[in-house]
Amino acid sequence: MQGGGGGVEQQPMQMVLRVKHPTSSSALGGDEEEAGEGSSRSALSVFKAKEEQIERRKMEVREKVFAHLGRVEEESKRLAFIRQELEGMADPTRKEVESIRKRIDTVNRQLKPLGKSCVKKERMRMKKLEELNKTVDSLY
Repeated sequence: MQGGGGGVEQQPMQMVLRVKHPTSSSALGGDEEEAGEGSSRSALSVFKAKEEQIERRKMEVREKVFAHLGRVEEESKRLAFIRQELEGMADPTRKEVESIRKRIDTVNRQLKPLGKSCVKKERMRMKKLEELNKTVDSLY
């Protein structure tokens, strides 16, 4: 402190100057430019994050759909197998019915001539009985 004049001390005045970097060519001020870049960077990062989230969700949905599709294919194969088993079970029954029908037809063919011969014999017996009845009536 120097003695001299009026007893008031003077401190040197400091000025802060902001100097623009020579590569920045924006008409905006430095703070405004940084704020603009920061907000566009944050918007870009938000957009990328949303895009990644959408992509993850898309992959999850795709995996679920393919898993569901796999289950559907398995169930349709199972149904086809069951249908084949049912047809296999129905076929022996059909075959058995067909063989029984064939046997019935064979027996019917064999019975027709027997039936005809029985009818002939019955007719002959009836004729004989009628003749016998006439002879008995004539005796009385």
